[in-house]
Parts: sequence; C-alpha cells; structure tokens
Amino acid sequence: MKIESSAFADNQIIPARYTCDGENFNPPLFFGDVPSEAKSLVLIVEDPDVPKNIRSDGMWDHWLVWNIPPETREIAENAVISWPTGKNTGGKNTYGGPCPPDRQHRYFFKLYALDVTLNLLSASGKKELLQAMDGHILAQAQLVGLYARRL
Repeated sequence: MKIESSAFADNQIIPARYTCDGENFNPPLFFGDVPSEAKSLVLIVEDPDVPKNIRSDGMWDHWLVWNIPPETREIAENAVISWPTGKNTGGKNTYGGPCPPDRQHRYFFKLYALDVTLNLLSASGKKELLQAMDGHILAQAQLVGLYARRL
C-alpha cells in the first residue's frame, strides 16, 4: 500500500501553503495498492517532534480521519470531506497544518487499511482511534513531510 502527494515527496519540505504560514490547506494525497479485502481506510497525520515543555509526550495530532471507503484513491487539496474526523491535539475535527514552534519537524501522514469499519464518535481522539483499530490493520503506509516556520 502507498500514500503519496503531488505537493511534496517523502522526506521533503511541505510547501508553506499547507501550513499555518500559508492557507493551512490539507495537501493533496493519493492512495494506491489498497488490499482488496479492506473495508475502510484510516488517515492519521502526526508530528512526533513537539518540545516536551509543550507536550510531555512530544506528539501533536494534526488530522484524524476514519471510515474512508477503500476504493478512495485521493483526498484533494483543501478537501471538504464527509468521512468521520476525530479531535486533533488542537481540539478541532479538521486538518491543522504544520506549525512547529522551534525548528524543523517531521510530519507523518499514515494510511491504514482495516478489515472493518469503525464505530467511533466524532469526539474521539487518537487514543480511541488506535484502540478501535487494534487487531484490524491489514496494511499500512506512510509519507513523511518536513517543515520549519518562516520566523
């Protein structure tokens, strides 16, 4: 399985357009080689490089999306999506673009194929999402983007 973007390559710089320094749009994402037995897809976008004085776990969740139909091959730039979204670390059920406070951070766009659809409330966060996914992951892929603020 794979996840790619036409806006940036793996381990390359995310354009400012997709960050708090720009329009804060979600980047275009493309999915491929999804297992035929998949019942749903999950997308988690996270930053594991947050200073510990801001978040003790060093993690910031930017976007949580689940029950994406497995035949989905792309999420367009600045998409208005109808699939369930969970609460990101900022407390919103939307995409929140990179906005690192100190230096260049890594942003992991993780795609999971599941053998079930999930029954989660939109108030759910990543902890609940990961618990619901446990034991149901058929395949996974990731795309890593980098970003440092223009300060």
